[in-house]
Amino acid sequence: MNNKAVILGNNYYIGLSTMRCLGKEGIHTVAVDYSNENAYATKSKYCSERLISPHYKEETEKFIEFLIDYASKQSSPPVLIPCHDSYVEVIDEYLDELKAHYLIPQTEKGLYTKTMDKEMLHQLAIENGMAVPETLGTNEENLFEKVDEKIKYPCLVKPTDSPTFVSIFRRKLFKVYNREELIDALEKAKQADQEVIIQRIIPGFDDHMYTFDAYLNQDAKVTHWVTCNKYRQYPINFGASVYTGQKYVPELYEIGSKFLESIGFKGFVEIEFKKDAETGKFYLIELNVRITNLNNLLYKVGVNFPYITYKELTGNPLPPKAVKRDTNLVFWYAYEDILAIRDYIKTGQLKVGEVIKSLFKSKAHAIWDLKDPKPAFSYAGIITGKIVKKIFK
Repeated sequence: MNNKAVILGNNYYIGLSTMRCLGKEGIHTVAVDYSNENAYATKSKYCSERLISPHYKEETEKFIEFLIDYASKQSSPPVLIPCHDSYVEVIDEYLDELKAHYLIPQTEKGLYTKTMDKEMLHQLAIENGMAVPETLGTNEENLFEKVDEKIKYPCLVKPTDSPTFVSIFRRKLFKVYNREELIDALEKAKQADQEVIIQRIIPGFDDHMYTFDAYLNQDAKVTHWVTCNKYRQYPINFGASVYTGQKYVPELYEIGSKFLESIGFKGFVEIEFKKDAETGKFYLIELNVRITNLNNLLYKVGVNFPYITYKELTGNPLPPKAVKRDTNLVFWYAYEDILAIRDYIKTGQLKVGEVIKSLFKSKAHAIWDLKDPKPAFSYAGIITGKIVKKIFK
């Protein structure tokens, strides 16, 4: 296999799991980052090559030139795999230029951005018959009256551009409990030049969050899929998954595949749903259009999405596959789950006994791998350094 796999973003465990998924299949992996700092995924024995590029946001054009220059020197076009939303945005913006040198599943320029943008996704969902939480834009007439009538408090103030919002506020959204807090949140977003929407909270604890993880081929048809059930997130209630189990939910395939195929999506994608605790109805919350946090869990239950992507793009697609049973395997990001457990117990949302019982399940670890331990030791060093710095501050 002459086609290399170029992996963008290796300072997080998504890049690490992607590298392992490909490296175990004998694929030459190329780790690309703008800095060596905290890039613990590159310590993996499955990292074949290491490159430092210009910063994707601060020097975007130089970054694109760097990628094109690298690809032009290869005997076969590499497969390009972004492991962070910010890289996806850049790929989408320069899709035509990059596709001349790289193998990329998506063919419609702008579709990645459209599905990542909360407001555009909301509109797409409505047009295609997908249930979404009631949402208001900030330019609505009589906005606060409409919030009182349609949305109710507490409600969510969510960014349309999540990566930028998170980089500014270090959180995914604002949860507000009354009009005064809503005004304050809107003002903060305005000052930071961030576009936001106001959304109803679907009732239900964090274990009412589900995912539909799928691969769509070049005909925009779902060929591989897995469904999962989140149990704990960090930050709690509105954060990223830290403890999630594979769970077969056929209804999510029916809803999710229909939507994704109707919008012509290609490649890997994850739909996050929330099940209404009162009605049992599934609502679309967001789409992740890059390899997901849960990638190692998906790999462990038998669906290797990075390799599926690689094989199809290099002309040897793998046969379709879906996990249609419960495996009782869970994804576990231990460090952040400990922080989440602390907060769940402190707020009375979970009991100690429930947590202890959950920890006995078989796990797909976010970082730890007995056969590839160096990234975990590197990550432990990074965390220790942060703790020491905080103590001495």
